Amino acid sequence: MLLLFVPLVVLAALAWGAWGSVRAVRNRAWAAPGTWARSGVLAGAGTLLFYGYGLLTTLAYDIGETCTQLRGQTYDDAYRAAHWREPSQWFPLHNRCNADYDLVPAYVNPTLVVLAAVTLGCVIPAVILAVRRSAAGR
Repeated sequence: MLLLFVPLVVLAALAWGAWGSVRAVRNRAWAAPGTWARSGVLAGAGTLLFYGYGLLTTLAYDIGETCTQLRGQTYDDAYRAAHWREPSQWFPLHNRCNADYDLVPAYVNPTLVVLAAVTLGCVIPAVILAVRRSAAGR
């Protein structure tokens, strides 16, 4: 049930963030904290979706079979034994067949960094604008 609920919430956040961001751009509402908050939600939901995609690429019931039969790569058991912690890291995402081939595409980790930075770049102005607006209202 949770596996179905989480993606639905993230997709709803994506839709809400996209709708609000487009509406705010049309209205030229750059000084509104909600504009930045919705854009932050959009970028944050994108980060979560992309992280989920990266996690899904690391899942394999039999890693040796996945590397050799599905990806056409040699499976290096000695390399995997020496780097046994890599597949269980939260970040950066890696699941290597050998020293040269990773099951996680090369673009996943840099994209996660950029999306997380965009999220922070949207949330920080939202907080600053909200604090200024509440201080001006006093």
